[in-house]
Amino acid sequence: MHLYPTNRPALLMIAMLALPLALAGCKDNKPTASTAAAQTVPQGQPSSAKAAPATTQTTEAPAAAAQPTSPAFDAHSSAKKAKGAKGKAAAAPKTSYRAGEDPDFAAAKGWPVKYPAPLPGSILPQKRIVAYYGNPLSKRMGALGEYQKDDMLQRLKREVGKWQAADPSHPVQPALHLIAVVAQGDPGKAGLYRMIMPDKIINDVYSWAKSINAIMFIDIQTGHDNIRNVLPRFEWILKNPDVHLGIDPEFNLIKSGKKPGTKIGTYDAADINYASGYLKELVKKYNIPPKVFIVHRFTRNGVTNAKNIQLRPEVQIVMNMDGWGAPWLKRDSYKDYVVAEPVQFTGFKLFYHNDTKKGDALLTPKEVLLLQPKPLYIQYQ
Repeated sequence: MHLYPTNRPALLMIAMLALPLALAGCKDNKPTASTAAAQTVPQGQPSSAKAAPATTQTTEAPAAAAQPTSPAFDAHSSAKKAKGAKGKAAAAPKTSYRAGEDPDFAAAKGWPVKYPAPLPGSILPQKRIVAYYGNPLSKRMGALGEYQKDDMLQRLKREVGKWQAADPSHPVQPALHLIAVVAQGDPGKAGLYRMIMPDKIINDVYSWAKSINAIMFIDIQTGHDNIRNVLPRFEWILKNPDVHLGIDPEFNLIKSGKKPGTKIGTYDAADINYASGYLKELVKKYNIPPKVFIVHRFTRNGVTNAKNIQLRPEVQIVMNMDGWGAPWLKRDSYKDYVVAEPVQFTGFKLFYHNDTKKGDALLTPKEVLLLQPKPLYIQYQ
C-alpha cells in the first residue's frame, strides 16, 4: 500500500531553465550480445558485498485500548490466548510504504536488473556520485553557477560529507555537472535554439573539478539540433577518463518543432542507444574506463521505448529523476518514471530553491536512501 497517490498530473511541476538574456547571443532490458556474461548486481549495493536488507518505513500501529485488570478478565484473556496458540498465528500487519520506497514494487518491476559485469575502473555500483549542476555563466541554472567558485566547491564538499555519513558503505565521488549545450528561446544564427559553450568555459569547470578530485559531466540540451550532430563536437573533452555525459530529453524538441520552454521534449531509446554506442567507441579508442551516462527524466513521454535501451559494459546508464516539487510528488515521479521502467542505475535530483519554495524541507540523504532502488547518482541544482 502506498500512502501517497502515484499519479497526479494536474499537480506536476516542471522546472524550465534558461540562461539570462545576456547569454542569448553568446524494464525489462534487452541486453545486447555483449551482455551474455551478465550478472545480477543490485544497483544500490557494491558488487563485491552481500546485499543488505532493504530499508523500509513502517506505519506505527494504533495502540490497543486499555483493558480491565480484574482477575476474572485476566483469566478469560489467558484462556483465549492458550486456545489461540493451538490455532493459526495471527497475521503480521502489512508494512506500508510511500511511493518509490516499496521494495516489493521495485522487485515486481524487475529490480535489481541484470547488466554486464562492471569493467575495471567503473564508478558504479561501488560508489555514489554527488554532483553540483549548472553553468558558471548563470546564477539561475543551478548550484554550479549560483555561487562563487570557491564557495561552490566548499558547499559541494559539505554535501558529499552528508552522503558519506548517511551511507558509509558507498564511497562518494564528487562531480561537477556542466550544461555545455544550453537550450535557447531564440533560434540564434544557426536556427537551432541551442548555444554551445566556449571551450574555455568547459576547460575552466574541468580544472575546478580536478582541483577537488571530482569528475565532470558534459550535459547537452539540443534544442532543435540532433544529438548525432552535437555529441561528436565534445570528443576532445570526453576522451578524458574523468569526463562523462548527460543528455536532457526535456530540451530535445526536434519532433515537436516547439521552442524550448514552451513544451517538454523527448528522446527515444534509439537516440539513447546512439549516444551510448558513441561513448562505447570512445572507451575503446582511448583505452579508458567506462563512461557514466546520465539521462534526465521526469515525465512518461520524456523517454520512449525504454525497454529497448541497450546495456554495454563500456557505459553505465543512469536514469535520473529530475522533476521538482513537494516530496510526495518527487517520490511519485521516481516510482512512475524511473522504478517502473528499469534500465540500469537510478539518480535523483534535489533543487535547493524549487523543492522548498512552497515551504517543504529539502529531502535529506537519509530520506532519499529510503527509495527503492537506492539512487547512486545525486544531483543538486
